[in-house]
Amino acid sequence: MITVDEALEKILSAIPRLEAEEVSCTDAAGRILAQDIVALRSHPAENQSAMDGYAVRRGDLDSLPATLEIIGEAPAGSLFPGELDQGQAVRIFTGGAMPGGADTVVMQEDTEAGDGNVTINSAPPKGKHVRLAGNDFRAGEVILRAGERLTARALGFAVSAAGGTFPLARRPRVALLATGDELVPPGIEPEPGQLVGANSLMLEALFAGWGAEVIDLGIAGDSAESLRALAQSRTDFDMLVTIGGASVGDYDLVQSALGVAGLEVDFWKIAVRPGKPLIFGQIGGKPMIGLPGNPVSAFVCATLFVLPAIDAFQGASQIGPRQSRATLDGDLPANGPRQAYLRASLSLGDDGAGDDGALHTAILPNQDSAALSSLATAQAFIIRPAGAAAVEAGQQVPVLLLDAR
Repeated sequence: MITVDEALEKILSAIPRLEAEEVSCTDAAGRILAQDIVALRSHPAENQSAMDGYAVRRGDLDSLPATLEIIGEAPAGSLFPGELDQGQAVRIFTGGAMPGGADTVVMQEDTEAGDGNVTINSAPPKGKHVRLAGNDFRAGEVILRAGERLTARALGFAVSAAGGTFPLARRPRVALLATGDELVPPGIEPEPGQLVGANSLMLEALFAGWGAEVIDLGIAGDSAESLRALAQSRTDFDMLVTIGGASVGDYDLVQSALGVAGLEVDFWKIAVRPGKPLIFGQIGGKPMIGLPGNPVSAFVCATLFVLPAIDAFQGASQIGPRQSRATLDGDLPANGPRQAYLRASLSLGDDGAGDDGALHTAILPNQDSAALSSLATAQAFIIRPAGAAAVEAGQQVPVLLLDAR
């Protein structure tokens, strides 16, 4: 068996970087940038008011109160055509361009408007309430780097600065193939001895939510012919992921059946719990990961190995789910020889040391590798390194954050 880190290194080293494609901003959310994004314009494009009030020359306010002539207004979206002279002011609104000659904005609360003039009762410092041109970003500046994900926040930034299309990494196409005579498709009532093939739907949602295009190849029966036929039914994928049949039982046929179809196995056992029987290799020149069939084992291994592969295909700068540390609520025994991932809850609280808001974690009941109830409610996996000593409540432990990039 190899370690989790060794397995991940082998997998990532075999993942090719996919080509870039130009994508409309309306379809770009959540995608990975293939190139740096350079600002095409500056923001603000000109000096702007940060308040509703009056644009003035600060030198006119040396003696208060000061009465100034109102010569026009500057709403957002238009430019005042003239220039302020001594003793003049322009009514201005938030986002309005500063008129020529003006250097300060007085808030309307500090003024009294009259018939064609305004009395200033309080003088702010010179430059107050003015957003200087380019203080957010400037034309020609790299605003986002290749490998970054276009979150909602980053997408708004990119559209404001750089237009309507972006060079993004193509989404990897992941072909998903479940195996087992006992499985029936979701929506079909299982007969005695059968199971609903929920793993496929669960992993399809996981992979699609992480940025992949998923090709569902269906459920193969426990025969080499059925497995090969479905595995070879499509060739337009970047990676093949199988579910089940990865061990050495009489009905675990993935290695032997796909070996005839050209599967070259790199490794197939990992020192991880749950999920020891995992296959990695190449088939038709493309990476293949064979996940174990137990639902929790499949999900853990998909999280540890398939999600990072999806990121690597796109050249993402952040590979795989994020890790953190949390204060343990409850004791944990010593761990065995395999690195363990324990389903756990997360909460914010006070550990008694006055750190309100500290991240806490607690192991969930029923850690069986077939128990979907604890997987559905888990917010994190507590990571227990191989051979780790017992941990008492109040100590910190590493956690893998689920549903977090």
